[in-house]
Amino acid sequence: MHPAQVAQRFREYFGVEPRLFSAPGRVNLIGEHTDYNDGFVMPAAIGCRTHVAISSRTDGKLMIRSQQAPEPFEVDLERLPARGLGQWSDYVLGVAVMLIQRRYSLRGANILVDGEVPIGAGLSSSAALEVASALAFLSLNEESLPLPEIAKLCQKAENAFVGARVGIMDQFVSCLGKAGHALLLDCRSLDWRLVPFPDSVRLVICNTMVRHELSTGEYNRRREQCDEGVRLLSKKYPEIRALRDVSVEQLEGSRSLLPEAVYKRCAHIVGENLRVLDAEVALAAGDLNGFGELMRQSHQSLRDLYEVSCEELDIMVESAEGLPGCWGGRMTGGGFGGCTVNLVSAESAKAFAEQIAARYHARTKIHPDIYIGSPVDGVHAELDAVPQAR
Repeated sequence: MHPAQVAQRFREYFGVEPRLFSAPGRVNLIGEHTDYNDGFVMPAAIGCRTHVAISSRTDGKLMIRSQQAPEPFEVDLERLPARGLGQWSDYVLGVAVMLIQRRYSLRGANILVDGEVPIGAGLSSSAALEVASALAFLSLNEESLPLPEIAKLCQKAENAFVGARVGIMDQFVSCLGKAGHALLLDCRSLDWRLVPFPDSVRLVICNTMVRHELSTGEYNRRREQCDEGVRLLSKKYPEIRALRDVSVEQLEGSRSLLPEAVYKRCAHIVGENLRVLDAEVALAAGDLNGFGELMRQSHQSLRDLYEVSCEELDIMVESAEGLPGCWGGRMTGGGFGGCTVNLVSAESAKAFAEQIAARYHARTKIHPDIYIGSPVDGVHAELDAVPQAR
């Protein structure tokens, strides 16, 4: 829905003018599962956005509605839950709770959410909702926070309130993404830099339309295995605080100390961090063949070492191989379903989308959703949602 339409629907629901904010989803070009290991990632913000419209209330209540959910949610600010309730509104409530914990004065609010980011596709619909909600809440008191601080606050909302042990990447790029650029982020220091993305290239994101139920438990299990690797390796190398600190030589020289599954998880993270840094060099030099090869290596590592791919993701990656204009592709997101991302020439993107969809359907009988786009800007106020003329 266009921002002006969101504003109009807000007026119909609440009878007042809103302020309107939007934040993008993201696709991760390379650097998967490295963020919670203090490593490097290279995401880009994408054109699917989540819009949050807001106005103040005088009764101390939050009245939250969504275009994607039939029932509104109402809660008194004095009675906010300490933990999530297992509902979509948790992502909004969690941000409110974290702002209050930081001593920001929240007032009652009417809130309308309209999400364009596909839910469950691994494109960070939750981070987009959190980030847009944070700016919306702050706007009611004309307050602000630096964007990196908003990213950290929203990550904490998802960790501590919603209960998902996510890293910082999703919220960070939703805040600081920039049109025409990928973003390279050091997840330990939060140092970041923008890497120009060629105008002649498109990101073609292919949604497998599957999400396997074991994804959440397996995600947490991978984190535990990485933590176990750090615990065991740090006995030999006390300077190691995270897998980010482990060299290939240290890992291979200590293989006998690690259970096989733990070794494989560590090997993916160590190799993936190196691939991200190599990918930055390749993209900055315009070496799209090199970048594409690193994407292929990343997928193979996620499939064979981290073991978070699935049949449908592998078929989608295989379906891209050999198609004209495609430099490379990989699964993106947590795994066990969701999307792949492909680097495709702009002139070939439409034909590529049609061909990969046909190939995937022929093997799975599933019709995938395909998104063609380029990197976009991060969160902002929507200036084009002008107040209705009176």
